[in-house]
Amino acid sequence: MNILRKIAGKVLYGIAKLISAILGILIAVIETIVTFVIGVARTFVILIGMGGCLFLFLLTGPFGMFLLFNPIVLLLILFFVVFPILGTKFVSYLKYIRYTITEYLFDRASYLIDGISYQFQSFNEYGDKYRRMEEEKWREEQERRRAQQQREWEERFRQWYEYQNSQRRTGGYGRQGGYYWHGQNAGYGGQQTYADPTIEFKEKYERSCDLLGVGYNADKYEIKLAYRKKAKKYHPDLNKSPDATKKFQEINEAYEFLSDGNIERYQSMR
Repeated sequence: MNILRKIAGKVLYGIAKLISAILGILIAVIETIVTFVIGVARTFVILIGMGGCLFLFLLTGPFGMFLLFNPIVLLLILFFVVFPILGTKFVSYLKYIRYTITEYLFDRASYLIDGISYQFQSFNEYGDKYRRMEEEKWREEQERRRAQQQREWEERFRQWYEYQNSQRRTGGYGRQGGYYWHGQNAGYGGQQTYADPTIEFKEKYERSCDLLGVGYNADKYEIKLAYRKKAKKYHPDLNKSPDATKKFQEINEAYEFLSDGNIERYQSMR
């Protein structure tokens, strides 16, 4: 009886490996196609931007009318707009299915082969674990981006303060006698100069607060609470409005900018 259980477990393990491999290939193919389509669409947008007035002139002429009312052209435009969105969502769903099915089958196979207890009893519990893992990965990535962005601003301010100090020591002239103006990385005589980042920082800070709906003097707890409410409201899985994804991204970017260090910096500027 134990031999039959082990054989059944190995068969189940093999099925799980096969499903994982098939779904892995399918995910890789779709991701490659999505990346290619996005690349082509971006290239086309750049070409339109470079063409400018010439492109608008062509659109208003007979050739433009032909393109706009050509069903093949319209389908192509629709494909390049819709496919990246649907393709990305489909890949996310396939990854969820791959993890849930394979983990469920691997656990059952381990139980049959070695008598190891199941991690979860129901299929849905594996799905819940996957969502928690993805949310944790996303939070870690978000915190990494917040820290990176704060370091970039700290570096900009450090360079600016060092540049100011060097200007005071040299009386506004470079070591080689050249005159420098306060443009980013501009100057004569081989000396690098830096623009004051204060105005840009304040504008971005206040714009981020406006997006989250908090006052400019809000502390990190108020900002975190406002972010959670906004993120839940505009999460693409919960909000089906056309601009939900864009709004959700803007909210996340605003929260990433409003790090503890940037909050303290802004408060010290007031």
